[in-house]
Amino acid sequence: MSPKKPSEAKLSLSQKVSRLGSRLQQPEWRRYGAVLALGKVLGIGAVLLVMQFVTHTCFTHVLAADAPPVQGADCVNPINTAWTLVAAYLVFCMQVGFTMLEAGFCRSRETVNVLMECIVDTCLCGLLFYAIGFSFMFSHGNGFIGYHWFFLQNAPATYESTGVGFLAFWIFQFAFADTCSTVCSGAMIGRTDFVGDLVYSLGVSGFIYPIIGHWAWGPDGFLALMGSPGYFLPNLGQPFHDFAGSTVVHTIGGMIALAGSIALGPRLGRTFKRDGGGPMLPHDLTIAACGGLLLWFGWYGFNPGSTLSAMDFVGIGRVSANTTLAACSGGVVAMFCAWIPSKKWDISFTVNGFLAGLVAITCPCYWVSPTGAVLLGAVAGVVVYLGVELLEYLRIDDPIGAVPVHGFAGIWGTWSLGLFACGKYGATGPTGPDNSAPLAGLFYHGGWTLLKAQIIGNGIITLSTFAAALVLMYGINAFGWLRVSKEGELYGLDLHEHGIAAYPEYVISSLGAPAGSSPETVGH
Repeated sequence: MSPKKPSEAKLSLSQKVSRLGSRLQQPEWRRYGAVLALGKVLGIGAVLLVMQFVTHTCFTHVLAADAPPVQGADCVNPINTAWTLVAAYLVFCMQVGFTMLEAGFCRSRETVNVLMECIVDTCLCGLLFYAIGFSFMFSHGNGFIGYHWFFLQNAPATYESTGVGFLAFWIFQFAFADTCSTVCSGAMIGRTDFVGDLVYSLGVSGFIYPIIGHWAWGPDGFLALMGSPGYFLPNLGQPFHDFAGSTVVHTIGGMIALAGSIALGPRLGRTFKRDGGGPMLPHDLTIAACGGLLLWFGWYGFNPGSTLSAMDFVGIGRVSANTTLAACSGGVVAMFCAWIPSKKWDISFTVNGFLAGLVAITCPCYWVSPTGAVLLGAVAGVVVYLGVELLEYLRIDDPIGAVPVHGFAGIWGTWSLGLFACGKYGATGPTGPDNSAPLAGLFYHGGWTLLKAQIIGNGIITLSTFAAALVLMYGINAFGWLRVSKEGELYGLDLHEHGIAAYPEYVISSLGAPAGSSPETVGH
């Protein structure tokens, strides 16, 4: 090889190619090229061997190699989880609506008592649903009760196959449980001892609601699996359906409210129409009406949120539209029903009418058409009016209409699925809807099967809840805890139970003032 000349650095590409060709004709340059190529191949091989040795000896516990296959239920879907949390916050806002509604429909002398009951019910429900309620209702067990995940221990990353984070699902269901608990208190205001309220809240949020709710919403509830081979009524061929809780939340709450009203008896001074009297007047319909509208707003978390899936775009929109239309028709029809005998446009019936429409659409909201939503909501408006008149005739004192709105309209809404399911929609899912097995009601050539399943499931839950609640309420009453003393009721629950009036800044009118509110005590 000749030494490199300085001018060679400036050779052109063609000159370099010519030079390479001449060098390959020389034996010493061919040997040099072969050694160089062999060295590079050996160097690359040595690097690969070192990499294999280090990986094998120092990284023997590679998760991707040794861990069990990742299951779909272990993967949290962030979009669906965020959607469920937003819906949970909307449902929780309904507690403000319930508090305002009940406070507006009650007398001024018991307003603080209503505020305390609603707030403390929420606190107790949260603790009980954390400790035992969620486990009884949503964990695996048998057809009647779940028995895992107490105190939220040993829970998976997501709930079942929803892809929703476990604790996000818990907070969503806690808001539902709180709704049921608050429904109960509405029919019992004005005469319930606060200790009795605490005790029956323990029974409702800790046991009655979650255990009976497991039958329809638990992963192995006997009504959820009804009609399947080897389960309850296998020849029926159809399970019980309740998309967002016309039965599980509202009928249960309404039946507990009915049992409480019966066990308590009417408020002192309450004279029914049969006896020449009428309902006691609410003290603030402004608060009540605004509370009802806030409940309507919260229902947009209650029903669409029950999809648990932000990916079911069409389903969410349909549920939201159906929810709106049922509320509108329920409010208008109830208003006209109340106008017929009185020739007055009654705000309380109008508010309870749209609430009844909301309760009724809660079960079938995913499976009915907008026209079906309008029709079933209109029927709910009639149901709530007739329900109020029925309780008045039976001399059952329900100050806010909780039993007709939630109990009777919840029953109708659950049955209405068997009539108005339009045969187009099947089930929601974490990545979208599955319409391969759509539900069809009687009015859409679906036959009687779905209607029978709905009546059976709703009937079992309604009667079981009412029986259990009667035992609970009469048991509490036997200890003298359920109803406040006559002196305390006459004095006024706010001052008797809580030591303060709701409106201390001005003198309450003589019609609403409790006996314990002299002009001196009201101003202090």
